[in-house]
Amino acid sequence: MQGLIQGLRSCWQERIKLAILRNSGGHNRKNMFSRTGSVETEEKGLENITVADVLISKGKENVGSWLWCRVNDNVDDAMKNMAQHNIGSLVVLKPGDQLHVAGIITERDYLRKIIGQGRSPKYTRVGEIMTDENKLITMKSDTSILQAMQLMTDNHIRHVPVIDGRIVGMVSIVDVVRAVVEQQNGELKRLNDFIKGEYY
Repeated sequence: MQGLIQGLRSCWQERIKLAILRNSGGHNRKNMFSRTGSVETEEKGLENITVADVLISKGKENVGSWLWCRVNDNVDDAMKNMAQHNIGSLVVLKPGDQLHVAGIITERDYLRKIIGQGRSPKYTRVGEIMTDENKLITMKSDTSILQAMQLMTDNHIRHVPVIDGRIVGMVSIVDVVRAVVEQQNGELKRLNDFIKGEYY
């Protein structure tokens, strides 16, 4: 994981150097930097982007009751919900009105514990095949995107529930990578604009 991050940074730095050399011409390089010696930017740096930022960028329509199911729901209904909303996992809640997390069910759980074992999804309850809450990996909304990427990579997982006392949303590795790529592209564009004199 650290190698991936270092590789991204190295590639990004080389692209900046090339852009500076290509576009600097007769411009005064001292004007490119602030008094602190770093390029001024109004945007957040990659280390300051949080899971909350990712959830906000996904929009409110991407957070809701369709992200979860109950322990006593049958697996068939849970899989239909996932297929309908094009998602790869559901948070599993305990019975009752409270949003107490019992675990998570993923496409892999379905493949391994239903298809692989020849069980019927109509007659199997979600609670029988889910990953239990004591093995569930979660994060808070103030977790940095780099920490989220590290957590997901280290644990070989693609979906992580975001819990701040209650379920707030779900973040996938796709969301995390998209946030990194968007931030890097935005920063590269700002630096190119700055070098070309279009920054202000």
